[in-house]
Amino acid sequence: MADRAIFQDFVVSRSDRLLRTAYLLTRDWGIAEDLLQESLSKAWFAWPGIDEPEAYVRKVLVHTYTSWWRRRWRRELPSDDLPEAAPHDTAGDPAGDLAGGRREELWRAVGRLPARQRAVIVLRFYEDLPVSEVAGLLGCQEGTVKSQTAKALTKLRQDEAMVKELRR
Repeated sequence: MADRAIFQDFVVSRSDRLLRTAYLLTRDWGIAEDLLQESLSKAWFAWPGIDEPEAYVRKVLVHTYTSWWRRRWRRELPSDDLPEAAPHDTAGDPAGDLAGGRREELWRAVGRLPARQRAVIVLRFYEDLPVSEVAGLLGCQEGTVKSQTAKALTKLRQDEAMVKELRR
C-alpha cells in the first residue's frame, strides 16, 4: 500500500514536466498524453525496484516514443476540424523568454526535425541532460548524440521560417 501512495505522489508531482517532455517529442498534446500514460503504466509494474523514478520514467518515455516512431504508430486520423488549443504551462521552459511568435516558431522548427534529432534536442536542451545520459536513454553512443545534436542545430539555424522570424 505504501508503494501505491509513493507512486501516486510521484505521478501528481512530476506528470506536468514529463507531459511537456512527451509533447516536445511528439508535437501533439493527445499523443503526448497517451505516451505519458503508457510510460507511467509501465513504470507502475516495475515500481518496487526503481531507484531513480523520474529518470526511469523518462527513459521509458523515450523508448516508448522511439518504438512508436519506428512502427510509424498512428491512432488518430487526420481531420479538417481543428481541436481547441490545449492550455499548457510554460514555467521552466527554456524558450519561455522568447517573445511570442519566436518561441512558437522555435518549437515548430524543432517539430520539423527528424524524430531522433528532436529527441536529442529535447533531452539535451529542454531536460538539460548530459550527453552520457541522453546516450543511455536513446541506447546509442555519446558520439551519436553529439553528431545528432550538431546536425539538429545546423538544421535549426538553416530553417527558413526561423531565419525569417529572427530577422524581424
